[in-house]
Amino acid sequence: MKIGYPCINTTLGCRSSRTFRLKSYSEERLMETVENNLTCLGKILRFNVKHNMLFFRITSDLVSFASHPICKFGWQEYFREQFRAVGDFVKNHDVRISMHPSQFTVVNSLNNRVFQNSVRELVYHAQVLDLMELDTSAKIQIHVGGVYGDKEKSMRRFVERFEKLDEAVKRRLVVENDDRYFSLRDCLQISAESGIPVLFDVFHHEVNNFGETIWDSFMLLTKTWKGGDGLPMVDYSSQRKGEREGQHIETINLGNFKKFLEETKPFDFDLMLEIKDKEKSALKAIKVASQDGRLINVTK
Repeated sequence: MKIGYPCINTTLGCRSSRTFRLKSYSEERLMETVENNLTCLGKILRFNVKHNMLFFRITSDLVSFASHPICKFGWQEYFREQFRAVGDFVKNHDVRISMHPSQFTVVNSLNNRVFQNSVRELVYHAQVLDLMELDTSAKIQIHVGGVYGDKEKSMRRFVERFEKLDEAVKRRLVVENDDRYFSLRDCLQISAESGIPVLFDVFHHEVNNFGETIWDSFMLLTKTWKGGDGLPMVDYSSQRKGEREGQHIETINLGNFKKFLEETKPFDFDLMLEIKDKEKSALKAIKVASQDGRLINVTK
């Protein structure tokens, strides 16, 4: 088991997601911003390895407007060596990497323009991971999308479009259950028809399920991950008190986390903590999980 957090480190004084407004676009501005973001990403990864946080979700904003038609600059070639250097660090320190496009990436959209924009966005994400020369255990996670008045038809449309995506995208894509429309059961059906692995979101499952226990869920979802996919990826959070259903907690509830670790024995997986205080909760979780034989520890 590797434990990590997504995108932003709140301890370090930099962010790898700096961007700018579309109306301010220029190649010079893009080059400066990407240079900053890659430098900061390196700092974050070094911090994470030092503290045994070996799972990290890279921001989708690493390269501003990369999938937008305005971007004609060959950023892939210009920054090739920097991307390779990041990838070398990741591989040398056995870090697991993922990415998660925004909610506007909707493969099953009825709007063809939205779908085409989504394809370009997925290609960009695959390019980032390919430029780092990472294997296919580095995944891109997405949700199924919208229901559009017919859930079964929308699921079928997702599968049909998935099959037509570029292989560079397909080999990295995983589908995640959500807290409103598409449950674990729905994602498992999609997986059975397409072969796409299912990334399990524990918090979403608490909100949207058909009565499956955590044990039952892991028994089912782990079977969707094959050799080249690496260990199953799991997102973890819990409900923030006093907020609307689905709001992520500010800091980890260690009692609930210990219970989760017990419930998931003996399954092996990598755990992404989607908790507001980011690396702070990840450090607490690692301390608790240090007594769990599944945790990989490079700091000993």
